[in-house]
Amino acid sequence: MSTEAPQPPPSPRPPSQRYAPTTARVSSHDASKYKSSFSSPFSSLAVFFANLSSSTINGFCGASAGVASGIVTCPLDVIKTRLQSQGSFRPRNHPRPTQAVYNGLVGTARVIWRDDGVRGMYRGLGPMLLGYLPTWAVYMSVYDASKDYFYTRIENKWLSRISASITAGACSTLATNPIWVIKTRLMSQVSSRASEEHRPPWHYRSTVDAFRKMYRTEGLRAFYSGLSPALLGLTHVAIQFPLYEFFKMKFTGLEMGQSSRQDDDMHWFGILGATFLSKLCATSATYPHEVLRTRLQTQQRSLPSQSPEGISFRGAHGGYGHQTRPPGTASSDGMINLPRYRGIIRTCRTILHEEGWRAFYNGMGTNMVRAVPAAMTTMLTYETLKQACLRLKTEGEEILALECAGPDS
Repeated sequence: MSTEAPQPPPSPRPPSQRYAPTTARVSSHDASKYKSSFSSPFSSLAVFFANLSSSTINGFCGASAGVASGIVTCPLDVIKTRLQSQGSFRPRNHPRPTQAVYNGLVGTARVIWRDDGVRGMYRGLGPMLLGYLPTWAVYMSVYDASKDYFYTRIENKWLSRISASITAGACSTLATNPIWVIKTRLMSQVSSRASEEHRPPWHYRSTVDAFRKMYRTEGLRAFYSGLSPALLGLTHVAIQFPLYEFFKMKFTGLEMGQSSRQDDDMHWFGILGATFLSKLCATSATYPHEVLRTRLQTQQRSLPSQSPEGISFRGAHGGYGHQTRPPGTASSDGMINLPRYRGIIRTCRTILHEEGWRAFYNGMGTNMVRAVPAAMTTMLTYETLKQACLRLKTEGEEILALECAGPDS
């Protein structure tokens, strides 16, 4: 094709472009060598992967990558959540935050370790892993399929990747928001030894206990708290993944999930470099939405007649005699107290009025320390597993082809 001719819209990638390099077909005189190993565990595994669809492989690799990332970065996520939610539990009659309990990465880690120990550093790990499994499984599966879909309809690859990122992010967010609300509640839960003004108006013993109490006292709506800023956070993936594909193409010459036919190199440094740059740009540009989401998710919606522990009757009173519970609960006369945070715009105004613009960047340094290694772990695990799975798939297809050919072929 001449350089002057206009390029047609890219077509969906066939398996030969999407998967790991296909080895040369085995000739008939080498068939016996392969057939002798059909019963080995490796061959059985290869045949198993040969029967899997590409979306299933993407989902498996994405879920595994998310779990690995969650285990590695859970302590940093707890620290980030404490910093983001700090200031949301104080009494309404305090126009400005009282003395901060959590100060920076090291200071917050020291307080959590002193009050709760190792268990406090991994508080919320259960719902985090439970959330990462479907989140990344859905995201990677939908992203790959959406990208192929938009490639045939949008000539510009940047727009195709942005559209695919938003589509995949919306699907995963809608599917998993209740899990992330529970995770955020558990991570923002402090020790019973903490002062009253910094203690949230709930106490959950486990993930199941949190689900049961939230549903009984706050209703189904509580599980979709913070959904609006979470959907606003689709701008994050709309920046991160197109940039990741761009940088990976520059560093390795390959798109996300692709493998080279010429060599077996995983291009670790290219993947890590692309992840670092894309995550840094996306986080810097979209961080305030995470603070909004955390504030809305940690705000309790309780009805006084449904609170077995009486937490709805303690707080939201004026004066200095009743400062033990935050807004968002209910008054002692049984009337529902209007929540402090209502919607994205009102929440922005409330935080800006009460705490100033710096509150929108609470925990950003800690989030960078957490988010960048988490993204590196996720993408490196995903790319490594994807290459391994697709090579197994290719080998399995060859084994099945030889089996079908029979001994006389």
